[in-house]
Amino acid sequence: MRHLKINNNIKVLTIYFLICLAINNDKGDEMKKLKEYVLITIGFLIVVLSIKFFLEPNKIAAGGIMGIAIIVNEIFPKLSVGLLMTVMNSALFIVAFSAIGGKFGAKTIYSSLGLSGAVWIMDKFFTFGTITNNILLATLFGTLLSGIGMGIVFNQNASTGGTDIIAKILNKFFHIDIGKALLIVDLIITLFAGATLGADLGMFSLLSVILHGFIIDMVIEGFNVCKQIMIISKKNDEISKYIIEKLDRGCTVFNGKGGYTWEDTFILYTVLSRNEFIKLKKYIKEIDPKAFITVSDAREVLGEGFNNIVGED
Repeated sequence: MRHLKINNNIKVLTIYFLICLAINNDKGDEMKKLKEYVLITIGFLIVVLSIKFFLEPNKIAAGGIMGIAIIVNEIFPKLSVGLLMTVMNSALFIVAFSAIGGKFGAKTIYSSLGLSGAVWIMDKFFTFGTITNNILLATLFGTLLSGIGMGIVFNQNASTGGTDIIAKILNKFFHIDIGKALLIVDLIITLFAGATLGADLGMFSLLSVILHGFIIDMVIEGFNVCKQIMIISKKNDEISKYIIEKLDRGCTVFNGKGGYTWEDTFILYTVLSRNEFIKLKKYIKEIDPKAFITVSDAREVLGEGFNNIVGED
């Protein structure tokens, strides 16, 4: 009977996944959308692991709906964290749609309810113990895992809802910047954590909130970082042709003048991924070992061939 219930829940989540995928398939790029949803699923499942193995067992209320759920669970132990997260996320979406006409895409709805639903299912059918009882280790590793998972989700132009919705409501009615509103909400949650769970756990919860933002930014930058390259070479024609035809990237040509010789020259500018730059460097080495190349990191690249300027949701 237990296995039957688990299978039924898996079927429900699968149907939910396919519905969200179908809603977001207006352009017919099924494989791209499938990849996005797979990555979102991997992302929120990593967050689930951080909650179940590190944060929840050690009562670290690291902001967000998860933090509120841990605090409420401490007061009402019969209400599981997963159930509380599911109910609160669902209620927040209803409030958002009615109060601010929330324009939440299918990916955000999927990741938000998928995260809380997965925690609920694991609460109901599986028994978990903590990996460590050391609060500092639980805070650091739980926040690291959660930040990696959230970073993967955010990188697909989705979010896990929760306090993001509260921040949008505060922005709508009190004209507070969304970033500041998020910080205010999370700080209030950690204050309640300190009052309910004790000062030590409250401070560890605050530490987790602070680290969380840094880790998410690092993960997103790690996914999106590209190489910004400028090339001065006597073989500009061959190099630009290689970039366009072999690497399937664009390049821009600037007119220049040598500072020593005052001879006219051309400067090639392009942006490539790490792997593409390695190929280009190898090619330039073969045809013009005397070429002059400068390389810098581009933290975010928007436009054709990279991320869309207008993010999809």
